[in-house]
Amino acid sequence: MTGPLEFERHVDDYLAIRKAVGLTNTRHGRGLRDFIAYAKNIGATDGSPIRAATAVSWAWDHAPATCGIRGRGDRLILVRGFLNYLAAIIPGTEVPGSRVIAAGRRRRPYVFSDDEMTTLINSARQQNSYVPFRPIVLSTMLGLLGSTGVRVGEACRLTIADVRLADAHPHLQILQTKLHKSRIVPIHATVVVALRGYFEERRAHERDTWGDRLFVNRDGCPLDVHDLGRWFTSLCQSVGIEPANPRDRRPCLTSFRHTFAVRRLCEWHNAGLDVQSLLPTLAVYLGHVGPESSYWYLSATPDLLRAAGARFTLDRSAGGEG
Repeated sequence: MTGPLEFERHVDDYLAIRKAVGLTNTRHGRGLRDFIAYAKNIGATDGSPIRAATAVSWAWDHAPATCGIRGRGDRLILVRGFLNYLAAIIPGTEVPGSRVIAAGRRRRPYVFSDDEMTTLINSARQQNSYVPFRPIVLSTMLGLLGSTGVRVGEACRLTIADVRLADAHPHLQILQTKLHKSRIVPIHATVVVALRGYFEERRAHERDTWGDRLFVNRDGCPLDVHDLGRWFTSLCQSVGIEPANPRDRRPCLTSFRHTFAVRRLCEWHNAGLDVQSLLPTLAVYLGHVGPESSYWYLSATPDLLRAAGARFTLDRSAGGEG
């Protein structure tokens, strides 16, 4: 006999395992406890293993009214992970198929052109008589996002000590980021020059109350990711940067990360390199657990398709059969 309290204990054990391997539990803990409470309310935990129908019903019928198809699919993914774990402990536990709820269409992310990136950085650099240092902060951050592909939150959390310009190989230290992982991000010589210029400007404007964050607001406090996102949306609108297809994603700060990844692939294809063997390198640089995570950023842009197609043609003409 397995009662509701035992299921709650299994949730705690499952979350502890996830935490032990470096995974976050904020959404999982809340969701799985809600799932167990739902299963308890409908009598699905009264001495019998949990059935697949219970999981599907929770993911679909019990979802909030604002939850779309993609959100319902995410709920099913969340509970499937727990049920796979539970099936090894409680015989008869049913795990619903991964495609019971169709995944929503992923909107194509926005990838900036060279001209668009130049326009955005120059627009962000326009003088502000009320907060003179603000344009320097914003334009430098956009340049760093575009040249390194780091996450917006990672850039906001950088401290002065994390920027290692004097080392033999200049780099950024990205510490305790997503999944509690840290990494070193090498930076190009042009980025080194830009950051040195930024440090000079920062010292000229700095006050005693400023903290040690690399990028700060007018009060010397860390930048807020959500405020930055709203500012950047307004910036894109002001310069007329928007997707050609209204169904695609509008440009956002994460678009710099998409752009970085796609450009790196294009460069590798154009150089005739073995892209498949280099994907793990890109994954490490972007801070992903494995190459499969990087595929999320690699949209089929015309430039990337042309580069991949040219490489495929060369391989075939050299006698390869694919």
